[in-house]
Amino acid sequence: MTMMTPQPLDDDQQGDEEMLVPNSDSVEGPQPLVEGPLPMEEENAGILENQVLGELQASRFSWTIENFSRLNVKKLYSDVFAVGSYKWRVLIFPKGNNVNALSMYLDAADCATLPYGWNRNAQFRLAIVNQMDNKLTMKKDSQHQFNQREVDWGFTSFMPLSELYDTNKGYLMNDTCIVEADVAVREVNDYWIYDSKKETGFVGLKNQGATCYMNSLLQTLYHIPYFRKAVYHMPTTENDNPTGSIPLALQSLFYKLQYHDTSVATKELTKSFGWDTYDSFMQHDVQELNRVLSEKLEDKMKGTVVEGTIQKLFEGNHMNYIECINVDFKSTRKESFYDLQLDVKGCKDVYASFDKYVEVERLEGDNKYHAEGHGMQDAKKGVLFIDFPPVLQLQLKRFEYDFMRDTMVKINDRYEFPLELDLDRDNGKYLSPDADRSIRNLYILHSVLVHSGGVQGGHYYAFIRPKLSDLWYKFDDERVTKEDVERALEEQYGGEEEFPQTNPGYNNTPFKFTKCSNAYMLVYIRVSDKDKIICDVDEKDIAEHLQIRLKKEQEEKEDKRRYKAQAHLYTIIKVARDEDLKEQIGKDAYFDLVDHDKVRNFRIQKQMRFNIFKEEVAKEFGIPVQFQRFWMWAKRQNHTYRPNRPLTPQDEAQAVGSFREISSKVHGAELKLFLEVEFGLDLQSIPLPEITKDDILLFFKLYDPEKEELRYAGRLLVKGTAKPIEILSKLNEMAGFAPDEEIELFEEIKFEPSVMCECLHKRASFLSSQIENGDIICFQKRPSDKWKDKIRFPDVPSYLEYVKNRQVVHVRTLERPREDAFSLELAKNHTYDDVVEKIAQQLGVEDPSKIRLTPHNCYSQQPKPNPIKYRSVDHLQDMLMHHNQISDILYYEVLDIPLPELQCIKNLKVAFHHATKDEAAVVNIRLPKQSTVGDVLNEIKKKVELSQPNAELRLLEVFCHKIYKIFPILEKIENINDQYWTLRAEEIPEEEKNLGPNDHLIHVYHFTKEVSQNQVQVQNFGDPFLLVIHEGETLADVKLRIQKKLQVQDEEFSKWNFALLSLGCPEYLEDSNVVSSRFQRIEVYGVWKQYLGLEHSVTTPKRAYTIVNQTRHTLDHQAVRISN
Repeated sequence: MTMMTPQPLDDDQQGDEEMLVPNSDSVEGPQPLVEGPLPMEEENAGILENQVLGELQASRFSWTIENFSRLNVKKLYSDVFAVGSYKWRVLIFPKGNNVNALSMYLDAADCATLPYGWNRNAQFRLAIVNQMDNKLTMKKDSQHQFNQREVDWGFTSFMPLSELYDTNKGYLMNDTCIVEADVAVREVNDYWIYDSKKETGFVGLKNQGATCYMNSLLQTLYHIPYFRKAVYHMPTTENDNPTGSIPLALQSLFYKLQYHDTSVATKELTKSFGWDTYDSFMQHDVQELNRVLSEKLEDKMKGTVVEGTIQKLFEGNHMNYIECINVDFKSTRKESFYDLQLDVKGCKDVYASFDKYVEVERLEGDNKYHAEGHGMQDAKKGVLFIDFPPVLQLQLKRFEYDFMRDTMVKINDRYEFPLELDLDRDNGKYLSPDADRSIRNLYILHSVLVHSGGVQGGHYYAFIRPKLSDLWYKFDDERVTKEDVERALEEQYGGEEEFPQTNPGYNNTPFKFTKCSNAYMLVYIRVSDKDKIICDVDEKDIAEHLQIRLKKEQEEKEDKRRYKAQAHLYTIIKVARDEDLKEQIGKDAYFDLVDHDKVRNFRIQKQMRFNIFKEEVAKEFGIPVQFQRFWMWAKRQNHTYRPNRPLTPQDEAQAVGSFREISSKVHGAELKLFLEVEFGLDLQSIPLPEITKDDILLFFKLYDPEKEELRYAGRLLVKGTAKPIEILSKLNEMAGFAPDEEIELFEEIKFEPSVMCECLHKRASFLSSQIENGDIICFQKRPSDKWKDKIRFPDVPSYLEYVKNRQVVHVRTLERPREDAFSLELAKNHTYDDVVEKIAQQLGVEDPSKIRLTPHNCYSQQPKPNPIKYRSVDHLQDMLMHHNQISDILYYEVLDIPLPELQCIKNLKVAFHHATKDEAAVVNIRLPKQSTVGDVLNEIKKKVELSQPNAELRLLEVFCHKIYKIFPILEKIENINDQYWTLRAEEIPEEEKNLGPNDHLIHVYHFTKEVSQNQVQVQNFGDPFLLVIHEGETLADVKLRIQKKLQVQDEEFSKWNFALLSLGCPEYLEDSNVVSSRFQRIEVYGVWKQYLGLEHSVTTPKRAYTIVNQTRHTLDHQAVRISN
């Protein structure tokens, strides 16, 4: 193992590796090793709030691993190496991390010894060196913010194991593998005293979890003063609630950004959008949010003094035209826009994108235009701009759908944008003939919104120059910093970034990395309108009620800050009284005595003597000091909390802060007390009886079985040697019963984890029954035989058991997962059968076994992906439990057959490809699990249209545009998986039914080639198919049959190339080649190593799909919604 200076890195590196995809083996991007919650943003905003990045340092580490194929470990770490002051190591899984590929990560080697809250930012490249040809070295780039939750980051599927272990490929020579890691880091300095307002004059916005995209947009809009002034002038009243009014919430947010000294929260605004916590942790698209918010504000501004502001600022118009070449005919259509989407791929800068936007398309040949009155005509089609808006928003198309990969990718190509944008260039080539040429369309750059990360997630921030001066600011959630023009422009162009080599050596060639941080949205302001748009906004523009409200909020915030700052000097004393017990027991509290958070509390300086505090109590409650007796509360081993001992005169002489029973809280210390007071007949406080060591303080609760009510009855001081029978008359008096009423007594012992309430022997002494201070005795009338059977809960233990286990469940349908269908009061110890029976009764379903339940995910606020199996859980509590949290939501479906029967049935989704039609039908099949593939095909025949009644079908497994399996007719369907692989049914062509002894049945796949990391990679696409090759048949003959089968036009088909592909390497064929001689294998089961490849561009339309007998709903990716 050696540390060395870096070798030159190839310029042509893959720029669309996707990041931030933990625990997803199906994505090729960098991933963390350890399982954990999905990181919604690549940069941890909370950690970065008070940090700045220092100088860049970079190095290369080389790791030679001998006897690689004989490694008998699941994972292997390299030696530790340093880059700057940071220690790293490479982690590999030689046999894959639960995938059939080499897994490789960069690991923070010293994470176990780093302080709490550590983090470091690194850009890195991991590589497996090709020892035969260095140009074929496998390399992958990434960037990550390492922290204590994500100590490693990299690629779970770095390269296929089959490729790595193939000695002919060059990655493993003499059983030796060479790993390289290029790492570039910036030293991170913590400035905990960093003050954005002091340093820049601006404040940031707090991130709610994944709202950086919204924060960057809001900062951009706020720094358009004309827009801010219009928001301030939207009519609101002092009675409006910010969480229910978008205008008021936005006014409040802008006011705080303008006048507060610390970062501003956005929760009021998102609540006014109608968002919940789940929405705040779901990263949306900033372009979509911009459109939705603009539309909502435009609607809210109607009928007000600022009506039309959105249009005035952001609306432009362009003209779509089609003009015939040979006849005098032209069709035009005017369309408005609030933003323009510009292509990035294939364009070097903004001007190239505008050129492409107005590019003329020729309509000719088969694509002629039908001109009214002139028939089919050659024509030209295009777009020209009638006018541009004062504020021009350019959305850069950084994300595109890659048809070859069948997935979204991020375009990290270099794309330049100027400080000044002249849209009148080249004699106004972007303008329509109707455009007003007197308006000068010269724009100046106002803001750059940046996306850092990949297609699966990332982080957004903005560079803005509020006054259009040379001074730029970076708004990154809560942190605002001054930046220079290079950081705002050139570093956001994308492309590749060079890092200078810091280690001296024989080769100082700089590192090159693909930059995953680049501009995503640009905002330009027209120079002729800048004085109007960058206007002054002050307090006279803000409604008086808003100023009063927000100044009051700020004062309250300052009071809370001062309160917290002085908390260490004070103790919070919480005083519970009989009045509190009467108020709470049977309403808010059923077990123990009181909720201390709901009693009167006093904030007392710790050095104050307790007897002085008693004077404060006397003033508050009107109880003279000499009539007060305080009891300390204590937590028992059974987790109950009861008054334990009275304070002595020695205790009361102490300072409040010296009591050892004081509990520490986040914002101060707490002391909990019970105040014992006695009242005379005139309800005036009277002297308390003397208390001795033999006295026990007991509390009493009264239960009424008929009304199912529990209430506080009072308390008594009793002698330990006394017996309960001696106090029965006092208890009857407390309850208002006749003196000789027969009552039963129960001791409430505990309630966690289960209720323990036992009958108290009336003739045993309190001491012998182990009764002590603070114990609770519940009593009730002795139930008579005539009503005992009519009462649901005839005694205290059964009632407390009910209270402990009762649970109100909000029941929802799967189709409407955000709306309650109804609510039921159930018990946590209800069995599975009890729960489905109650729900079936509510729905009027005769057979409860047709109810299928799905539990709730407390984090996503959505149904869990898998329903509850029949009787697979014992009790309701098990259904509601989710990661140590108890939910109160269940989802239901009403099935057409009983659930036990359904669980013996296999559901399959099969795409049926008709022999002659392009449209594929998606058929849902439901059969017993022991059914065969033949049964599936028979069911399909009943549901689809066949080319002929006696057509034979087969079932194929298709994945990544390849046929992996043809299912035998007798194979059981129980283990067939249609979630990750596509099941395809098709008619067997007649020529395949009677194969000659020398005929071959081969696989035919569409493919295209792309160069990635200096390697030619084959990408399959489209629908694969099987084809019979006859003995002696040449490629020319085969091509004719393929063209006929696929119905491709001659002109297009002439561009296609044909190749034999084996292990991803194409061997191109000539028309004279005999195809059958190239294929030796006839069996069609399993993955084929050879296939006939059709190389052409991805121009063929995707096969359309229709759904036949769809029975299940789907949950689509959530779009941005603003509901209020």
